[in-house]
Amino acid sequence: MEFFSGSFQTLENSLKYASAKNRTISNNIANVDTPGYKAKDVEFKNVLNDELNASFGTKRTHSKHLPFNSLDRDQTIHTVTRQGTAYNHSGNNVDIDKEMAELGKNQIYYQALVDRINGKFSTLKTVIGGGN
Repeated sequence: MEFFSGSFQTLENSLKYASAKNRTISNNIANVDTPGYKAKDVEFKNVLNDELNASFGTKRTHSKHLPFNSLDRDQTIHTVTRQGTAYNHSGNNVDIDKEMAELGKNQIYYQALVDRINGKFSTLKTVIGGGN
């Protein structure tokens, strides 16, 4: 039996993503003055696609369409390097204003996830205690 319809796993994966994003942003900020450093971003592969496929029944309507069950289901966190930009003469492409804004946004996201997990545990505690 799966408690809370898999929401703990979803929240856990989201926390892993937010933690990886925080580490990546912090690393970008730490290297703002490093010559030639290229900023990095974090991607959480196929999360939206998997959620949509889990929520909605999918049907292959044409033989040339890709089958949904054969799609890559790798839900791993990937770090990608931003290429093709340079914000200063040293080849560094870290935009400190963008990084600080992303850091703030990510901290709010992380705190919301923690609050949601606390709510789930509080509900579980109430149920175990018989509503007392």
